Amino acid sequence: MSRTLVIKLTAGAEEPERANQAFTVAASAVAAGAEVSLWLTGESVWFAVPGRAEEFDLPHAAPLADLLAGVLAGGRLTVCTQCAKRRDLTEADLLPGVRIAGAPAFTEEILAGNAQAIVY
Repeated sequence: MSRTLVIKLTAGAEEPERANQAFTVAASAVAAGAEVSLWLTGESVWFAVPGRAEEFDLPHAAPLADLLAGVLAGGRLTVCTQCAKRRDLTEADLLPGVRIAGAPAFTEEILAGNAQAIVY
């Protein structure tokens, strides 16, 4: 049985290194063949809106848009329900393939016997 990597990102563009690190780990894990679930909370939910990842720039780091595309290609990307509501975002506002889900779904993922959770 393979393990699932569940990553929760709690920072957005205001903390670029932390945000980029979460996407880098998620995209690298997808590329390595791992099952990956990346959760965006707080200000990081904006990265799920079309065009926002392209605006992000961190010197000497892979482009966030490329990392995001890697996660979407082989993993799952979820935006926190409450965080989306506080920003008046619906699934129609987000990139194709991004879902909105809440604490019960996150809890189920991290409590699975084959899960490894990381929070950035």
